[in-house]
Amino acid sequence: MIPLRQIDGIKLWRVEHRFSGKDMVQPLHRHSFYYILALKEAAGEHSIDFTPYKITDNTIFLVRPGQVHGLTFEKPSTGYLLQFAEDFYPAIRRSPGQLFRVFGQRNICALDADRSKKLFSILALMLDEYDGRQERYLEVIRAGLEIFFIELSRQCSLPPAPTPCVGTLSSPCVGGNTQERLEALLALIERHVSTHREVAWYAGKLRLTSYQLNAATKTALGKTCSEVIDAHIVLEAKRHLLATSSQVKQIAGDLGYEDVSYFIRFFRKHTGYSPESFRQHFG
Repeated sequence: MIPLRQIDGIKLWRVEHRFSGKDMVQPLHRHSFYYILALKEAAGEHSIDFTPYKITDNTIFLVRPGQVHGLTFEKPSTGYLLQFAEDFYPAIRRSPGQLFRVFGQRNICALDADRSKKLFSILALMLDEYDGRQERYLEVIRAGLEIFFIELSRQCSLPPAPTPCVGTLSSPCVGGNTQERLEALLALIERHVSTHREVAWYAGKLRLTSYQLNAATKTALGKTCSEVIDAHIVLEAKRHLLATSSQVKQIAGDLGYEDVSYFIRFFRKHTGYSPESFRQHFG
C-alpha cells in the first residue's frame, strides 16, 4: 500500500525550521489530511499525483487528502508548512464549497510578490498563536484559516463563490450549488470507489437522480459521472503502480476488480498501457 501519513488537529511550522536548512527528499506518500506549503523563497520540485511542478518563490501548493505527492527541496528555502485534519476545521462541513474552490481547482498557485505579503502575514500570526498556545488559541487559528482561504481565493484568481440556487417547479434545486454537490461526490468516490462504481449508487447517496448527477458533473467538469468515476479508478491505479511495489493482481483486488484481466483491459483502454508497461515506462 502507499504510505499514509495521519495527524490529529493541526500542525504548523516555518519551512526553514522544519527542514533545518538542508536539501530534503520526501518519497511518494499520501496524507489523510489537508497540506499547504506556502513558500517565500524556494527551489526544487514537487510532484502531486505524478504531475511535476517546479518549486519557485512566492508559490503555494495545496494537497488534498488522498493525493500522492513527493517533494525535493533545495536549500535555502523559507515559508510555512500547514497541515490540518478535516475535523479541525468545521467550516469544511458547514460550507464545503468555500474550501473546494481553493483545494478542488488546482494544486499550485503562483502569487504576486507584493500581494503575497498579506498571505504570509496571516500565516505568521497563526504560527505565533500555535507556538504561544494561549487561551483559546485554536479558535484564533481556525479564524485565521478562514481569512487565509478567502485571501488565497482572491489571489489565485479563482471564480467567485456561486450564487445559491433558487429552485422552481420546472428546475428544482437539488442539494445546493454545483460545486458543493461535486465536492460531496468526489469525497464519496474517494472513499467508496473500490466497492461501488455505479452512478445510481452515488446519485442515491446525494439524493439526486442519475440524470441530475450527470448534469452536475457535466456542468462542473465536462464529464459524465461515469467518466469521473473511471478517471478516479485510473488515477488510483497509477498511484499504486508508481508508489508501491504491489503486484497488478493485488492492485486490481484493492480497487474492487476480482477479474484481473478485466482490470488490465480497463486500464489499457484509458491509458494506452498495460499496468506493467505503465510502471516500467513511468516508474
